[in-house]
Amino acid sequence: MNTIAKLLQLAARAEHLGVIVTRIGLMVVLLWIGGLKAFKYEADGIVPFVANSPLMGFFYKYPVPEYKGHMNAEGQLVPANREWHRENRTYLFAYGLGAVIVLYGLMLGLHPWRPEIAALGGFLVVIMSLTTLSFLITTPENWVPALGDTEHGFPYLSGRGRLVIKDMIMLGAGMVVMADSARAYLRKKGLAYGQ
Repeated sequence: MNTIAKLLQLAARAEHLGVIVTRIGLMVVLLWIGGLKAFKYEADGIVPFVANSPLMGFFYKYPVPEYKGHMNAEGQLVPANREWHRENRTYLFAYGLGAVIVLYGLMLGLHPWRPEIAALGGFLVVIMSLTTLSFLITTPENWVPALGDTEHGFPYLSGRGRLVIKDMIMLGAGMVVMADSARAYLRKKGLAYGQ
């Protein structure tokens, strides 16, 4: 057998390890990002997504586009902006969102003991990813603004847009771990599943 075929056989056997790495990777991202929602800079950073979202905008006190005059750059502290965000319920919303995201990560970690809970966690990650991907449609800041360069608007993703599009990977990873946990639960219960 030639070397390429041997390498492909080895790669074909890596699926189980790949699912484990995917689950651990999702848990790290969810626990870390969820935990960061307790910090004001992270809460400030998600305001354009939440404020412009028809699914979430109602959580904030002030309407779009009022937030634009109160954004702090990462690492910047403007006390008046922080006070506006406090009144806007920016931080209160971020604490709740962070707790939910951390919960999803913990649910995935229950796979060895309670795969049905891990499967639900994977499903919730899928829903979360679809919600995040909806920001591509609802948040103007996802696209490079027209400030003189000819390369602006769609399809030119800004830093925020590049952050959002990565949820395509979270979407697929959520599906992979959901399916793996569902199979583990069905095996544990001696139930059949289609392939």
